[in-house]
Amino acid sequence: MNNISAALNALLNKIPRRFSNENMAEINQILKDYEEVLINIEATNAYYEKEIPAYFEEMDAIRSAVKKSGENKNAKKTKDQLFDAASGALKDTMQSVIDFYGEGKKG
Repeated sequence: MNNISAALNALLNKIPRRFSNENMAEINQILKDYEEVLINIEATNAYYEKEIPAYFEEMDAIRSAVKKSGENKNAKKTKDQLFDAASGALKDTMQSVIDFYGEGKKG
């Protein structure tokens, strides 16, 4: 397993599922680290450069959902549901990148 695959798997395994202030900080850091990994994949070659931008677009929606889960007006149950949906979406997109990168389609 190369460094990029290892980094993606490590990030995937760290994604929290329930809302808390600590988990908000953790998922925001994971998103930053994930973005760096995507940038590294994108820089690998022309094939990845063409395919990776779609994953950046998904991150915008996930960031928005994470932010919404932290709004003070939401009850704890609502925060948990919103955060769980956002973290689930992050897991799905990250798994998609792992599968895509693991296929070895390096142009």
